Amino acid sequence: MSLLCMRKQIPILRGGKSLFALVSRRGITSTAPGIQEYSQHGFPTEESVNARRKAIKNAKPFSAFLTDTFQRQHNYLRISLTEKCNLRCLYCMPEEGVPQSPPRELLTTPEIFLLSSTFVSQGVSKIRLTGGEPTIRRDILPLMHQIGSLRSQGLKELCITTNGISLHRKLDSMAEAGLTGVNLSLDTLDPWQFQIMTRRKGFEAVMKSIERILEMNRLGAGIKLKINCVVMRGMNEREIIPFVELGREQDIEVRFIEYMPFDGNKWSQGKMLPYQEMLDMIRAKYPSLRKVQDHKNDTSKTYEIPGFVGRMGFITSMTHNFCGTCNRLRITSDGNLKVCLFGNAEVSLRDILRKSNNGEPIDEEAFEAMKLIENDRKQGLVSAAGPLGGTKNEKELLEVIGMAVSRKKAKHAGMGELENMKNRPMILIDETHRKPNSTRLKRFQQYRRSTVWLQIPHHLLGIPTRLSSLRAYSVKSSPNAATLSPQPESNPSSPKLTHLTAQGNAHMVSISSKIPTTRTAIAHCTVHFSNPTALPLIRSNSMKKGDVLSVARIAGIMAAKKTSEIIPLCHPIAITHVEVDLEVLEGANKDQVNAENKGPEEGKGGATMPCYGTRQGNSYSWHKNTLENNKNENRREDFGRVKIEAKVTCDGKTGVEMEALTAASMAALTVYDMCKAVDKGMRVMDLRVVRKEGGKSGTWDEGKQV
Repeated sequence: MSLLCMRKQIPILRGGKSLFALVSRRGITSTAPGIQEYSQHGFPTEESVNARRKAIKNAKPFSAFLTDTFQRQHNYLRISLTEKCNLRCLYCMPEEGVPQSPPRELLTTPEIFLLSSTFVSQGVSKIRLTGGEPTIRRDILPLMHQIGSLRSQGLKELCITTNGISLHRKLDSMAEAGLTGVNLSLDTLDPWQFQIMTRRKGFEAVMKSIERILEMNRLGAGIKLKINCVVMRGMNEREIIPFVELGREQDIEVRFIEYMPFDGNKWSQGKMLPYQEMLDMIRAKYPSLRKVQDHKNDTSKTYEIPGFVGRMGFITSMTHNFCGTCNRLRITSDGNLKVCLFGNAEVSLRDILRKSNNGEPIDEEAFEAMKLIENDRKQGLVSAAGPLGGTKNEKELLEVIGMAVSRKKAKHAGMGELENMKNRPMILIDETHRKPNSTRLKRFQQYRRSTVWLQIPHHLLGIPTRLSSLRAYSVKSSPNAATLSPQPESNPSSPKLTHLTAQGNAHMVSISSKIPTTRTAIAHCTVHFSNPTALPLIRSNSMKKGDVLSVARIAGIMAAKKTSEIIPLCHPIAITHVEVDLEVLEGANKDQVNAENKGPEEGKGGATMPCYGTRQGNSYSWHKNTLENNKNENRREDFGRVKIEAKVTCDGKTGVEMEALTAASMAALTVYDMCKAVDKGMRVMDLRVVRKEGGKSGTWDEGKQV
């Protein structure tokens, strides 16, 4: 019944397309009595016109508290309802999740409503509920109904961003609360790939939610559906076209999002697919793709294909920011105001709000008491001029909001700075350099002693290991907060690790100021054999897996080109030349082995390095006598080796030492792989750079500058 009532109101309130079309057709073909049925759509009365003119004349200017120094008016508020999520998306959070905040530190339902009411009173007309995953919050439905009641005060849009796992079970009640839009996160249309990217099952549930929204829209619900797809190179870029084709017959807007850096998501520029490449991929199949006029505050660049019902958009935070028209503010689940998604500056609204309740969380009982005080004030029974039981706290709240908004920058940092900037993990979105909370610290230390923590490669994840960098929750920061954490002493003359910040965090070094030069690096590596079986097979090209030297050479060249995808902090560079040479060298024990096969009187000993054989390859005829004669495991033996030299050249801003090392090591590992069936005692040794040329440091040869 409630859904029917909602549908009845939609043509008047939101202009549902399907019902308006129906009304229009009936207006044309109906008789006079039928037209009288819609008499309320006639010309407005003079009284209503005068009232509208008066309202326009007396309209208040947009709140100064929500207007920054660049005259951007922030009428869009995003509120995170929870840190929890029922998925573990690769770009968002680790598989084991993140340590959760104590419930006391999270916003209560009355606090979320109070903040929503405050922002709506200052001009916010759109609220979006986010997470974590907002639909797993137990009181999500009553909360949405409370926020939906703010429509009478100026709220126009109530939206939600969700992964869709449990959305279909709650959609009807959300629609009754006034839901106007759903942004659904879905990065693949393949059920198996879904499980890989989210580390969870649930693809069928997500599709069920999409189908339910489309079904409700056919009935006139008017819920705007957008599918958000984070595109990562090498992961899901092949699915761009299938996503586009979702809109062939369905009113769906798919928005492709450039992969963005957040704490712990192992972002690299090599994984990011720029939107221009996505456009080229779509145009290759649909040349008629054309641009659509965007609205002033749109975050995406919208396109359409003639004949398609749906559209597609591109959120280009990394390559083409849209900061100039940004109208968004964010409140985190622990009550911090965040004026920029990529900024690390935050201010606590929760702590100010709770001052009216002696610093305690505002629960339903406290909220009812505050409403009674508000009603008494409106009736003149108490001497308070501000809402919610006192002007002091609300005045402070608005002043803090105003100061935070006024400090918002013209645009966020560029790509090179964003990847090194400290920011919340995407699942949390919070500042990390604050005074540590004692409860949080105790739980974090327990977590560090767990077996899960011991298995994490800390040097790759950038997880904070000092007390000064632990994540804290909504504590009012002091102006001298930056001096609370000890800074390492700096000595300009002492050597420094350029990949480490002053706080000890790993980051990619900026090379934007460097001058491009021709750079060359040569690396060596050696594979030593532990028995005489492999060497003759390599020379005669008789190894069962194929041509060892040729395959190893190709593997080394391919590895050099993939270095930035293997080594986390290496820059992707345009290599101009890769050369991998492999040389087969006889061992010092060659004559000894031959002598032992012929007779001990002809043998000649000698060795250059200790390499103890494993006696593999016994099925080969020339190895049978060796097994019998070499029973002393302490003998030093040299049965030959493959020497590898990799030379890499580029014209660029950074050196190619890592590319040369990667090529040499991969070629060596390939030799090992192809020969391990006959010799499992091989040693891969002596990997090193022997020469580099170009760059600021000039020529370097075996540790000696030339």
